[in-house]
Amino acid sequence: MTLLLALLACTPSGPGGDQDSVAPDTGETADTSDTATPATDESLVRDLIAGNGDLAEVLQQVAWSGGFPVSTAAGGLLFVAEGDSRTLAGDHNAWAETPMNQATGFSWIEVQIAAPNGSGYKFGPTLQADPWARSYTYDSFGELSYVRPPTNDPRLDRWPALEGEGLSARDLRVFVPPGTGPWPVLYVHDGQNLFDPEAIWGGWKLQEAMAAQPDMVLVGIDNTPARMDEYTHVHDAEVGAGGQAAAYSTLVRGTVRPHIEAEYGSTGTDGLLGSSLGGLVSLIIADAAPAEWDFVASMSGTLGWGKLASDNELILERWERAPRGVVVYVDSGGSAGGAGCEDPNADGFTVDDPDDSDNYCANREFADRLAAAGYTWDQDLHHWWQEDAPHNEAAWAARVQRPLSIFATLAAN
Repeated sequence: MTLLLALLACTPSGPGGDQDSVAPDTGETADTSDTATPATDESLVRDLIAGNGDLAEVLQQVAWSGGFPVSTAAGGLLFVAEGDSRTLAGDHNAWAETPMNQATGFSWIEVQIAAPNGSGYKFGPTLQADPWARSYTYDSFGELSYVRPPTNDPRLDRWPALEGEGLSARDLRVFVPPGTGPWPVLYVHDGQNLFDPEAIWGGWKLQEAMAAQPDMVLVGIDNTPARMDEYTHVHDAEVGAGGQAAAYSTLVRGTVRPHIEAEYGSTGTDGLLGSSLGGLVSLIIADAAPAEWDFVASMSGTLGWGKLASDNELILERWERAPRGVVVYVDSGGSAGGAGCEDPNADGFTVDDPDDSDNYCANREFADRLAAAGYTWDQDLHHWWQEDAPHNEAAWAARVQRPLSIFATLAAN
């Protein structure tokens, strides 16, 4: 079942129960399908506490509705933690662990919190963040859940287990500035590596990068074990992977983007950003619908995909046919090696140069060919080389300010 669509469409019975209405004098069951009251997040959780409903389904449905913790009609807040004998600790109780009530497979508690905005909390007994919390941040102790997001500071929002287009489920992690927006929106791949300081190589540290930028929304779209398939435009028989980028593009354009715009809005300036295969798929998505995007950035992009082991079309061959009206940024670290970028198999492309590193030759050639095709340097075409920089998240974090600044300037004009 596609959880996003199915769960948002689900309308269980409201607090009044689910008895059929009976028409007077006839004994016939009245049709109440047009007047049934949709279940609130509170009623879903209270039904779950009473032993009704499926825990996983309710957690997912509430997470895509108002989010956890759940506001109650009486002015309280309902917290739900999977597992037995859990506790609640946070700023509201000076981090003293309060025992939660026990239900089947989960613990719960209802509390009053006078100042919920920016108030942090975790679940004990090991003090772990709430994986279903709508808003969160990171501090020196790791992930910290927010009861409600802060008023004057940025936050991260989580939208868990998004499904669509027959692809595996993945989380969305959204960096949201303070205030009400709308803001420019940048969609970034490999979402689990963008904000978490415990991510591989320390992650991209995008929260820190945004301290030097104007306000914008950053939408981190998690990858899945099928990353090599989803982020590539053609199948490579010798590599044994690739070719599902069209489905992933449709997921981003048809499911992720409408949801983000419904929740956070957009100023109308929207872009794509990724690294390695994420850089490649950014260019694939922008190529599929250039009128929908203003900016696309590829950092150390794997732009030789297609001719790594087979002879398929490069993304370069699509882009050099004509300018797209999209501002393009490509970069790399590494270098060309001793003899410069070479074409050892004489196929007209240097992507198979044996001595380059960090996809240097493929990105250099991509930029040069776009310039020859009619793009203008430092206007709708940008290239950067960070000499000898490695192919990892720490290197991308060190230079991510460049594409962010170009996008911010575009959004301001």
